[in-house]
Amino acid sequence: MKKSIFLIILITFLKVNAQGPNASEYDKQAVKDVVETFFDGFHKQDSIIMKSTLAEDVVLQTTARNKQGKTLFKTEKIEKLITSITSIPDSISFEEKLTSFSIQVDRTMANAWVGYEFWLNDKFSHCGINSFQLINFDGEWKIIYLIDTRGKAGCLED
Repeated sequence: MKKSIFLIILITFLKVNAQGPNASEYDKQAVKDVVETFFDGFHKQDSIIMKSTLAEDVVLQTTARNKQGKTLFKTEKIEKLITSITSIPDSISFEEKLTSFSIQVDRTMANAWVGYEFWLNDKFSHCGINSFQLINFDGEWKIIYLIDTRGKAGCLED
């Protein structure tokens, strides 16, 4: 009986502390704020705002399937993304609608799993997940890694 009670207490303690001492709602909100700020700059085509959310040497990758169903995987420079977004002409409208957030935090590391739909000139283009890895550099969360999925299947509610 004593072993059972001890085991229950131990499991409860481990579950409560599984996300580390810094896994507060404040930290989760701070991580979400960084992601939302990145997309604020993205939609405003403002490189300064986007860069304010990024650490140095950010890794940017994407994965999708081609028409034959073969997995594609590509690594790009973050500067290429920023340049491509900031150079979109005013005649083209675009929006990455964020549809869901799941954020996990452990000490100085966080992951934001963010669903999205991408719209181009008010027409649906594709959807997927953005997975952001962030590090808390002495009180300031910064994006260090971003990978996304892209596709059309299973995106919009019918």
